[in-house]
Amino acid sequence: MKKIVGCGTALVTPFKADSSLDEAALRSLVAWQVDEGIDFLVPCGTTGETPTLTRDEWLRVIDITVTVAAGRVPIVAGATSNNTHEAVEKARTVSGMRGVDAILTASPYYNKPTQEGQYQHFKAIADAVDKPLILYNVPGRTSANIEPATLGRLAQIPNVMGVKEASGNISQIAEVFSAVPDSFSVFSGDDAITLPVIALGGVGIISVASNEIPHQMSEMTRAALANDWTKARNILRKYLPLMQANFIESNPMPVKAVLAIMGRIEENYRLPMVRVKPETRAKLEKLVHQLALERTASVA
Repeated sequence: MKKIVGCGTALVTPFKADSSLDEAALRSLVAWQVDEGIDFLVPCGTTGETPTLTRDEWLRVIDITVTVAAGRVPIVAGATSNNTHEAVEKARTVSGMRGVDAILTASPYYNKPTQEGQYQHFKAIADAVDKPLILYNVPGRTSANIEPATLGRLAQIPNVMGVKEASGNISQIAEVFSAVPDSFSVFSGDDAITLPVIALGGVGIISVASNEIPHQMSEMTRAALANDWTKARNILRKYLPLMQANFIESNPMPVKAVLAIMGRIEENYRLPMVRVKPETRAKLEKLVHQLALERTASVA
């Protein structure tokens, strides 16, 4: 298995004005990510507006990502459902796809399962596939926190390889490292706390900001992993305002707006996502200019 460490991009899904997939923009975005030195790619997560994709579109986005990446970086495909039977079926489907190295799967949203319910949900998925699983803890969206003790139990399952920790709770994340074996990979799920998570023992970040700044986020993450904290902190301090701005409104609305300002995609969403407010867009335009992220080439 390819080693999955460093900075991985939770890819946006570009759409055309008629709401169809913008395959050309997706291909261009993936190619640019790889050329900029990203460590791995994560299609069809929350940032990819995956709940609004049809089954065929979901598979198409993963297939395009795999094809353009062409084995140069690992691919971690998103496969989540709050229906365990459906989550198992989705995981089996992507597990059988060429070029998929691992699967990212989030806690069941809306259902609010107990810790035992979450354990059984993830165990059912792990038992059904051979590919490594990265669990996704994002209680702000799912209303279901994976507690460290539960992660400790799940880490005993051979193909549960890690967690994307987006609880935002540093104390909880610190506890995780005491609950899991050293072989278990902990990724930050929040750009702004990448450095403290790595300092605690994490192996990287699954990033929103790397859609916009893949080279810089990869450099920051590699510097932290190499204990070059001065370099890592300098990069963080420069781009922290962008990381924060990406969440002024619901993700992925701001990051898609920035990518559109940069000329990388068209600014199209699927409901319930909508365009950011004018005052938010003004802030984003100012940041893009301050950070010199403009791109003059047209969208490929």
